[in-house]
Amino acid sequence: MIKKAIIGGTGVYNTGEHSDTLTVYTKFGDVELNIVKNGEESIAFLARHGKNHSVPPHGINYRANMLALKQIGVKYIYTTAAVGSCNHNYAPGDVVMIDDFIDFTKLRQVSIFDESEDSVYHTDMSDPYCKNLRNLFKNIANKYDIDIKGNAVYGCTEGPRFETKAEIKYYNQIGVDVVGMTNVPEVVFAKELGMCYSTVGIITNWCTGFKGDDITLHDMQAALADNKEKITRAFIEIFSSDLSQENCMCVEATFKL
Repeated sequence: MIKKAIIGGTGVYNTGEHSDTLTVYTKFGDVELNIVKNGEESIAFLARHGKNHSVPPHGINYRANMLALKQIGVKYIYTTAAVGSCNHNYAPGDVVMIDDFIDFTKLRQVSIFDESEDSVYHTDMSDPYCKNLRNLFKNIANKYDIDIKGNAVYGCTEGPRFETKAEIKYYNQIGVDVVGMTNVPEVVFAKELGMCYSTVGIITNWCTGFKGDDITLHDMQAALADNKEKITRAFIEIFSSDLSQENCMCVEATFKL
């Protein structure tokens, strides 16, 4: 049983350690995981977009990914997310803790539970990102020279296009801090399945029109390169400690009627 997992997004695909490949078969499709030994434990590592970054945000099989982690026994998930900023306090290169989200997606599956279920399920989203995992990361960040600028509300758009200036202006007005394309429904499915889930946002660029600058691939890659390795190392150290689901409500968030 593998209890801990890391999900990497753009530019975060490998831990630098030897890994074995595991294919997990789910009712929603097959998922390939890398399994990395960490002392006596193993950590499952999942590349959201595939190892070659070939799967666009709207094409990711989120249900298969999260169910695969659940099937192998995962209880704790840390993730990274490359995001644009529409908050003047959060600049490219900064790191933020995602603590809430607003969903602007249109066509994605909204629940891990499909029509074959014999009950209707509802999930409490008052704390979508596990407070325990968030606090553990904040406590260890300085050790890895990670400067967390603050908490952030994540606005999730459908993609694969970037947002328009008018959209970003609207998102900013309603309280969105950072914008990305992948965290929803991933965080929702984790909560539905009773897994603790936390996301660290790496700001790669200003959102469209927010500072009058164009989005460039070079700038995005530079911001990721500065942060991805040390964040992953912090995740692994936290996973080396004793973790418990008694300090949060994640495992009890879903109920059926």
